Amino acid sequence: MAVIGYIRVSSNKQTVQHQHYEIEQFAEHNNITVDKWIEETISSRKALNKRQLGQLLDELQDGDILIAAEISRLGRSLLEVMHILETCLNKNCQVWTLKENYRLGNDIQSKVMAFAFGLSAEIERNLISQRTKASLESVKASGKRLGRPFAAQSRKLKLSRNTKKVKELLDMGLTKYRIAKMMDVSTATVSNFINRMGW
Repeated sequence: MAVIGYIRVSSNKQTVQHQHYEIEQFAEHNNITVDKWIEETISSRKALNKRQLGQLLDELQDGDILIAAEISRLGRSLLEVMHILETCLNKNCQVWTLKENYRLGNDIQSKVMAFAFGLSAEIERNLISQRTKASLESVKASGKRLGRPFAAQSRKLKLSRNTKKVKELLDMGLTKYRIAKMMDVSTATVSNFINRMGW
């Protein structure tokens, strides 16, 4: 039997220290020795066989205990979480998580709990996705421009808020170079702005 601490962060901007500390404190408090640490910086959206966790699942032995700070460190989708838990439970291994305080083993209660968690997580992600799409549709329907702000390259001096002035200068016969000097932007910025306005 071995106790494995599994730590995953999804980007280089995140650190593994916090999860490591949490698992260490838990182990010390419960008089458990962590025999092996698995640390990886990779998105849980990556295929399981491209993650160290995938290799770990192949190597698990009867009675091993896999500890993670939270179950979302293992995977995000219902199918992946269920696959990971099923693999562990079929090998008579336990999955412990600190945040949710799960102690999942090869018993019916653990299987029901694992399924319920995976299902609720999947439903929540779908609801968030639906809310995001609905919000974008609402913004689009109101006539607001989605994406990069118009004339974003001139945002600092807000040419787009001085449309009338730029048009007046252009109608007066001033060159793009002269307008650029007056607005303290590059000629290319003025040229792009004028082209986008269709003048």
